[in-house]
Amino acid sequence: MIRHILFITFTDSALPEQILAVRTAFLQIPARIEGVTSVEWGINNSPEGKNNGFTHCVLMTFADEAARQRYLPHPAHEALKTIFRPVQQDIAVLDFTLVPENMACS
Repeated sequence: MIRHILFITFTDSALPEQILAVRTAFLQIPARIEGVTSVEWGINNSPEGKNNGFTHCVLMTFADEAARQRYLPHPAHEALKTIFRPVQQDIAVLDFTLVPENMACS
């Protein structure tokens, strides 16, 4: 599995309905792209104050590398970018592959 994490800051002019449209588009991705097993959306609520200005986060899980490669050029991803980029101020993206020796569960 591959985790795809996006840390997002929206523009000051982004309207709540625009942000909602971006959220909705992200959450529809698993139903539209084979191998995207989950998408989670959240708003920063950390009390540590170390978010570097990022206010929102998206965590996607790809079943494997083939799924990530399907996602990148997929029309649903391209459609998402058309509504996301105009309201995006900043983004940081990090991907990593889950490997058993780097996992701990209770």
